[in-house]
Amino acid sequence: MKVNIEIDCTPLEARQFFGLPDVAPMQTAVMDKLQQQVLSNIEKISPESLVQSWFTFDPKIAERFQDMFVAMAGLGGPRSGDKKK
Repeated sequence: MKVNIEIDCTPLEARQFFGLPDVAPMQTAVMDKLQQQVLSNIEKISPESLVQSWFTFDPKIAERFQDMFVAMAGLGGPRSGDKKK
């Protein structure tokens, strides 16, 4: 014998029926906190602030990036480790 029971209710009604707590206030609080953190950190990931943070820790980093790009393109002269012929 096979019996199928179909119950049509909302998740809130199911939680109340089984005696589970209402988690909506907690979810709202967590989402509000998450939104505040995302909005406060969004300025840190802007292109201007990323470039500024990359170039502030070493004053010669711009020169090193330029040397790296020149070496990758093969446009530069001999590198410091190369021997002259």
